[in-house]
Amino acid sequence: MSTISIIGTGGMAAAIGGLAARAGHTVEVMSRDAARARALAGQVGAGATTGRFAAAPAGDIVILAVPYSAVLDVVKQYGEELAGKVLVDITNPVASDHASFVTPSDSFGAQQIAKAAPADAKVVKAFNTQFSHVLAAGSVAGHPPLDVFLAGDDVSAKARVSAFIGSLGLRPMDTGPLPMARTLEHACLLSLGLRTHSVKHANFSIGVSLPG
Repeated sequence: MSTISIIGTGGMAAAIGGLAARAGHTVEVMSRDAARARALAGQVGAGATTGRFAAAPAGDIVILAVPYSAVLDVVKQYGEELAGKVLVDITNPVASDHASFVTPSDSFGAQQIAKAAPADAKVVKAFNTQFSHVLAAGSVAGHPPLDVFLAGDDVSAKARVSAFIGSLGLRPMDTGPLPMARTLEHACLLSLGLRTHSVKHANFSIGVSLPG
């Protein structure tokens, strides 16, 4: 197993951190708010540690578990400390109307993060299509594993993220190069639309059914 660094202390950080700790990974939590980082590390347990915000993460895989509204600033603050790292972008740049995006029309969230990151950092989109509480529960007995869609340009980085996802008892589903992250961000709008207009709650996940 490996060390996974998580920047952020919200619901997704707790969900991924908890699954990672249970799978035997060492979890490092980093946040501007050191007290919240310590609290989440305590909640995650299994020897989880805290790191200083904007210092070099201990893990080679770094989960960007902050809102999109903050993530570009966070990446710029870390700067070259993220050089050579695999950056897992879990964000959704959704506008307040839950029907559009805050990113430029000719771009998408993961691309903006890649532009802000060091040139040799590898950005992989993943985890953005699952609600945090559903992800935290993990796979449920009698049901297929939760699907985690991912996209990225670097084959090696995607393989490492896929292996991490699989170690959590989830099913990695590679959707292709990084521009496919735009489609995955639209999948978030699909989930929000389903929650509002048909399902009427958030206790569901989007996945792939393979007949036979």
